[in-house]
Amino acid sequence: MTQQTHPAGARPSTTGTNSGWVAGGVAFAGVLMVCNGVLAILQGIAAIATDEVYDNVGSYVYRINLTGWGWIHLIIGVAVLLAGAGVLRGASWARYVGILLAAVSLVFQFLFLPYSPVWSVIVIAIDLFVIWALASYHPQHHTHTT
Repeated sequence: MTQQTHPAGARPSTTGTNSGWVAGGVAFAGVLMVCNGVLAILQGIAAIATDEVYDNVGSYVYRINLTGWGWIHLIIGVAVLLAGAGVLRGASWARYVGILLAAVSLVFQFLFLPYSPVWSVIVIAIDLFVIWALASYHPQHHTHTT
């Protein structure tokens, strides 16, 4: 095998495990997590403060009262916000926590579908992107040889 050398200032190809799309996707996922966390906090506060924000769905297998849903959204929102800030700072723990929290958020948004169907589907799609972006990124230790 021959070792490739790059002229000064030239960038190596991104055909390795991380493309520019994946690295950019991680940054975008971090921003989405921060925004999603803030919105989940607001969603939780609205559900805790008054039961008039969301429709009453009647009989539903996974029925939790709206105050309970409010606390769930509030807690998940705070956790997602903190993990998103960690992702933006480049903390490796935040990627793993972010994947876990996005999966938990996805499940709870599915269960929340009858209360807010359009928003729940949007958040599920965001959670899927966050999971993909954080799972696809593999930080490498760059060693320079001359």
